[in-house]
This record gives sequence, C-alpha cells and structure tokens, in this order.
Amino acid sequence: MKETENLLLLIAGITLLAVAAAHAGEEGYSYGSIEGKSDTCLACHRDGKAVAPRYRIDTGQYNHTSHARIGCAACHDGISPGHPADRIVSKKTSCNQCHRDTAEEYGRSKHAGKASCGDCHNPHQVSAPEEISGQEMNRMCASCHSKEAMEARHAAWLPQADLHLGMLPCVTCHTASENYLITLHIIKRDGDNPYGEFRLATFAELDKLAEGKDIRSLIDTNSDTYISLEELRQFNQKQNQRLLRLQGVMVPEQVTHDFKALESRWNCTFCHASGPKAMQRSTLALPERNGSFTRIDVEKGAVLEALGSTPDFYMTGATRNATLNKVGLAIIAGGLVMPVGHGFLRFVTRKNRKERSHRHE
Repeated sequence: MKETENLLLLIAGITLLAVAAAHAGEEGYSYGSIEGKSDTCLACHRDGKAVAPRYRIDTGQYNHTSHARIGCAACHDGISPGHPADRIVSKKTSCNQCHRDTAEEYGRSKHAGKASCGDCHNPHQVSAPEEISGQEMNRMCASCHSKEAMEARHAAWLPQADLHLGMLPCVTCHTASENYLITLHIIKRDGDNPYGEFRLATFAELDKLAEGKDIRSLIDTNSDTYISLEELRQFNQKQNQRLLRLQGVMVPEQVTHDFKALESRWNCTFCHASGPKAMQRSTLALPERNGSFTRIDVEKGAVLEALGSTPDFYMTGATRNATLNKVGLAIIAGGLVMPVGHGFLRFVTRKNRKERSHRHE
C-alpha cells in the first residue's frame, strides 16, 4: 500500500513539473542549455531593430557569461503572458541573491554607498577576472574616477604616476588580493602609424595578421599552448609586426571587492624588490572574438628578460641577483680602497709629518 502511495506521489510530482514547464513556455521564456535557453527572449533582444538600443543583448558576449547558463528568467522573472505588447517591465533579481559573500564584502567598502553592482558590471557582458584585461578593469574605475584627476592625486607621492597607472589595474593596489602575476598583452599603434599611441590589439586586427590561422600562432609558433622565451623574442623581432609589441601588466589572480588604500602599497618594495612572487609566473592574454581574453602560460623568466622580450614592462630593482650584488659590492669596495687607505695612512703618520714640518721651520 505504501509503495502504491509513493508511486502516486511521484506521478503527481512529474505532472506538476510538466504543467509548470508548459506554463513557463506560455509566459515567454524557456529553460535548458544556452543553445536552447532564453531563445524566446533573445529572438527579440539580439535584434537592434526589435527593441530599444538599451535593451539589445550582444549574444556573442552574453553567451560567454556564467549568467547565460542560468538563462534570462533566472534574473528577469515575472514576464507577463502579454509581453512585450503590454509594456510591463520584468522584475530584476538582486545580485545579492547569488553573490551574497561579494555583496557583504563590498557593503563594508567606501564604494558601497556610491555605486551599485550595475554601475561597474554589465550582467550581460561580465567575464571572470582572468578573462578581461587590466585596461578594461581600469575602464570600470574611470567611469567615476577621471584619469587626469587620479594621475594628479597619485603624483603627489608616486614618481611617474602616469606610467604606474597605465601599467597597473587599480585593483592591484586598492584591494587586498593575493597572488599576483604578470599578464602580457599584444598592443598596437593606432591607425598603423609608426608614431601613433599604443593600445590593445583587437581580435579582428590579430585575426587579419594571422591570415586564416589561429591568432595564437602569431606567438605560439609550435602550437603547444605554451609560450617560450625564444618565441617571445621571435615575435618582437619580426619586421612585419613592427607596429606591435608586448605590454606587461601586474594583475591579481583573485579580485576582491574591499576597495581601500593599503599601507603596503605605499612601499615601493611591494613591486620593486628582488624576486617578488609576481615575477615567478607570467601569462599571455590573447583576445577572443567575443571580447574576452584567454591566457596562455609563459616560460618562467619572461619578466626578467624584460629588455629583450617585453619592452613595455620593466621593474627597476626586480632583475637583481645575488651574484651581481656581490660583484657590485666588490667593485664599490675596490673603489674605496685608495681614498680610504690614503686617508688612513695620513692619519697614522700625522705626528711624523708634524715633526718634519717643525724641523723645516
């Protein structure tokens, strides 16, 4: 009898799920993988003519996000059966519902009362920290903090503030993130002008240069998904790529949301020291068609070969080693032998010199 009751409950549950799914389909949204999920929504929202520009979704970028895997209805519930003709706007789920820990961390920062999640993150384009460039991270900050104002503020204590701010994402110094690495990007002169300013090379530009091959082949010539120091040198020496070069940016491997000024970042040795952890690992970030970046591991030592392999990244003091330090000290000591020795001899013979001086008088 009990088994019969359980079977009836199971059948009833399956029936209710089927009815709910059918009802959801009637209300204008669907469930499933990204290929099938939200098709009803994107049928209109991917088309710039069907909806207002602010409601248009770039499916190439959206499909790459983790939000795409849960679908539109997970965040935009309450779609009416008459949508969009009835012009009833859907409800939006709070980010806190899924990102509670991040929201609590951010809520304790000074930014909390000044900017919401959406002011920095577009939920239809959001990528993981390792999938965006340091420059893109800074563009988020620049929406509120102007470049000129920040350079002026940092210049009060930071030498060459403009260069530092160009080579470091703000979160490198203004969050308590740990485990930093050097990420190399391919940069290109604007308008193919040999004297133009450098900027990040786009996927389209590198794809054209690769002439039908995977853009990784521009540097990863043996296609082993690993960049050797020799491959970096060859890339920089290619004459047909004289408008391109590599730029290194120091980025945190894990980004936190506790934005603040940290005492340790006022200390130059946080970056400029002999063999910091950031020097131990480098990656090459290559742009993807959807606007994100894919990282490829680079052979250890790329940053220490900065002058030969990565001309747009060099940490003063970072290339020191113990042997050269000893040689340098020996040279300095040798240079001091003559003046110090001469002074010492004059000191110990001062009485004799005085006696000779008196006899001559």
